[in-house]
Amino acid sequence: MGPLLTLKTVEHLKAAAHDGAARLRCSLDLERTQTEVEAHADHFVVDGTHYPYPGRCRDRTIYHFIEGAFEPVARFAGSLIKLVPTDWGPPTFEIDGIKMLPTSRVSPYEDAVRKVSLVAPQGRTVLDTCGGLGYFAACCLSAGAARILSYEKNPDVIWLRGLNPWSPVPGDALELTQGDVIAHLDALPDASVDAILHDPPRFGIAGELYSQAVYDSFARVIRRKGRLFHYTGTPNRLTSGRDVPNEVATRLRKAGFETRLEGDGVLATGR
Repeated sequence: MGPLLTLKTVEHLKAAAHDGAARLRCSLDLERTQTEVEAHADHFVVDGTHYPYPGRCRDRTIYHFIEGAFEPVARFAGSLIKLVPTDWGPPTFEIDGIKMLPTSRVSPYEDAVRKVSLVAPQGRTVLDTCGGLGYFAACCLSAGAARILSYEKNPDVIWLRGLNPWSPVPGDALELTQGDVIAHLDALPDASVDAILHDPPRFGIAGELYSQAVYDSFARVIRRKGRLFHYTGTPNRLTSGRDVPNEVATRLRKAGFETRLEGDGVLATGR
């Protein structure tokens, strides 16, 4: 993977070149690691390779090097999807300007660490229903999960994952499937997973992922006493007109789970 640049990185490199500090260490992979860089006024050098700066560098945009130039990590295929930098390092992503991961108060990666800990994945098989950038899956791997079955419907999100150094690489323990989890649930055997992480887009975008049918399928595939964390966000009841967390909890109880509200979601336990 080549360098990834943000406006902050470019300004740092150009300032170093201006001040005469030609060699410096900085991150070219969104704060994942540090690299020695030789900075010049119109380009920078890494391991002997010369890279031009982006012609126009925008805030809230990540750039990758392709065909001799830096281009935004973004695609448009009916909707605009892009990787977006954060103050924390691990990026979020947006679809048509809607942020898909919380970033205002905590790193999206650290947020995933907390939520994954609720389902205690060590040594277990985990169903990751809406994989996104893969932060849930990465945290499950770090926590020692035996197997992660991860599904992501949008092929452009999977493309983003391939460029994001914070996203996990599929391998022996992580099985990533490009497809709608709803279309795959029926093929999963009864009581075949120990835990479920359900992080769907907001209700107004993907209401089908909040349906009773989906929760009934979760109850079928999860083993006895298995844990499920369902991210709901915290929509304002006065503006949304709905109490989504309690609606979710009610449907999960109807499916056979015991539930409690937990942070920005619902934690459920199979009976």
